[in-house]
Amino acid sequence: MAELMYTAPMIEASRPANAQAGRVADALPDHWADRVLPKALRPYARLMRLERPIGWWLLLLPCWWGLALGQIALGGGLPNLVYVALFFVGAVLMRGAGCTLNDIADRNYDGLVERTRLRPIPAGQVSVRRAFLFLVALSLGGLAVLLQFNWFTVFLGAASLLIVAVYPFMKRITYWPQGVLGLAFNWGALVGWASLHGGLSAAPLLLYAGGICWTLAYDTIYAHQDKEDDALIGVKSTALKFGDRSIWWLGLFFTLALVFIDAAVWLAHGSIIAHVGLAGAALQAAWQLSRFDPANSQRCLELFRSNRIFGLIITFGFLLDSLLT
Repeated sequence: MAELMYTAPMIEASRPANAQAGRVADALPDHWADRVLPKALRPYARLMRLERPIGWWLLLLPCWWGLALGQIALGGGLPNLVYVALFFVGAVLMRGAGCTLNDIADRNYDGLVERTRLRPIPAGQVSVRRAFLFLVALSLGGLAVLLQFNWFTVFLGAASLLIVAVYPFMKRITYWPQGVLGLAFNWGALVGWASLHGGLSAAPLLLYAGGICWTLAYDTIYAHQDKEDDALIGVKSTALKFGDRSIWWLGLFFTLALVFIDAAVWLAHGSIIAHVGLAGAALQAAWQLSRFDPANSQRCLELFRSNRIFGLIITFGFLLDSLLT
């Protein structure tokens, strides 16, 4: 803590004069949020990571998995398109709320890490008070979306807030914050199923377990970008825990993810189409493992972002299964 107290002023003093106009390191270049939105709103767009859409994709896809697999279990057909849209809006809002909470909690750490030092709070673009008010607004928007579902789903969705609230602090006490992130990011698999069934069973629980393993894989890859800075400032991650053995752990996590999800398909009485979709996702995971280089930060970011493809392959497999069988 003493190191943080003395280092933070040094970083504040060395911050570039144009930091308020700066773009976070791993944001998409020339994103519409940085071009279209008024300048006064751009820091809030960065706070909710609009210019980094991979986050809401990774939150949304398990929702669509649960919805599509739940439709398969009901005998197939086109999933409720209103629910599809509600999950999209909810994922964007709640991902934004989670990122805002994370930035409030990590405001004394982000300025010490090269990749995160231009985030809106450490860069002085948004005050903590205004960030908190923005968090409340996003959360209320997410609640409005959740209230469109049945009451079991409403209470189930609200239960995830406890995990969301504790996640930003896990990196300070455990080497497994990626596991806690998995618990939060894949809760949508349960919510998607419950939106149709009004309850849970073994199939969505296995789907949820598979999603957690998937998150452990992709967020370990992501964490390799920051491992030197994390070690310096004293925060933990699976990237630091696994070190040079990360490739073997990634292989294990991807394998478990696919096994659990495939078991969920069997229990939901899915057809060969969904299983073929999972085989396609397995090939995409193998491609990630073949390219993984823990010393190459840009490669790690590329592979992390490619998990949208992994998730979409599974989604389309479920959708085709539901429509064609």
